[in-house]
Amino acid sequence: MAYAQPFPLAQPAQKALQPTFGPDLAVRLICPECRDPNPNIVEEFSSGDLVCGTCGLVLGDRIVDTRSEWRTFANDEGDDPSRVGAASDPLMEGIEQLDTTISFKDGGSGIARELQRAASRANSSRSERNLLQAFRDISSWCDQFSLPKTISDIAKQLYKRSDEEKLLRGKPLEAVIAACIFIACRQAHVPRTFREICNLTHVSKKVLGQCYKALEQAFNLTPGASHDRHSITPSGTTGAEDLLVRYCNHLDLPPSFQPICSDIIVKARELGIADGRSPVSIAGGAIYFTCYLLDKPKTIREISTVAGVSEGTIKLVYKLYYADKEKLVKDEWIKEGKAKLERLPVESGSK
Repeated sequence: MAYAQPFPLAQPAQKALQPTFGPDLAVRLICPECRDPNPNIVEEFSSGDLVCGTCGLVLGDRIVDTRSEWRTFANDEGDDPSRVGAASDPLMEGIEQLDTTISFKDGGSGIARELQRAASRANSSRSERNLLQAFRDISSWCDQFSLPKTISDIAKQLYKRSDEEKLLRGKPLEAVIAACIFIACRQAHVPRTFREICNLTHVSKKVLGQCYKALEQAFNLTPGASHDRHSITPSGTTGAEDLLVRYCNHLDLPPSFQPICSDIIVKARELGIADGRSPVSIAGGAIYFTCYLLDKPKTIREISTVAGVSEGTIKLVYKLYYADKEKLVKDEWIKEGKAKLERLPVESGSK
């Protein structure tokens, strides 16, 4: 039995019968509580919820904010900074702060590292690269020295100014950075000695002193100008009492120890005792003197290690203080029972 075959449809008609896929615009989200045909659905991007604006029922969570990330903080001057990338750094003015870095993690072939170097050379000039490297070194050294960000910012400002004015042309980068950190510590009332800066940056004391003197004269910095008159020695350098806070903390001395030791240093300076000695030596000798005076003895080796001076220097300062002990020790300390001159050893040997 033969069956008749249906007449084939035309090709355009076949295409018209093929189903088309697309969003069903007739589907609407309705609150199951309100059942309002015209719902008031609110997207709360701050919490990531889809909420009914009428009854407050949460209809969905984990809503993704698809809005633009651009935000404008325009001011009256016409500046139009947008929220893209990290916060702007005023020290990096004129230098592109939003950039893309090629990763060099490519399995150890080294090709990505070469691409990274080539892109770095193409995107920035040599002066900009040197400035960025100096800023990174300043931040790294300040972190190693446990210095606050304020000192890091001051040191960066000093370095940028010296770089723009070509004040220390030919000097090693490490020496210039070390001098900037030293001056920043002085200005921020967090003094550090030359030896501490040299140990941190591995710069010789001679080169550091040359860079410091050049910056001091160029910037017209009065030595110790940021300190009050009680914390400046007559020569204008950092006073020994400024170093007591850290030294006493390292020696685990009580808080009542530091004010008495500081008064002894100031009184000795007024009397001209131990004049010409460095602040570090005076601080070490004064601590050794006050330790026995207040019955808080510390070995001379401990004080020498913390202060970074030799034991012989501490003994010499102690002898000078011991010779005028009646002038240095206040009567009120003796009356209150805090201090006793009998505790001071005649010889300055270690205990």
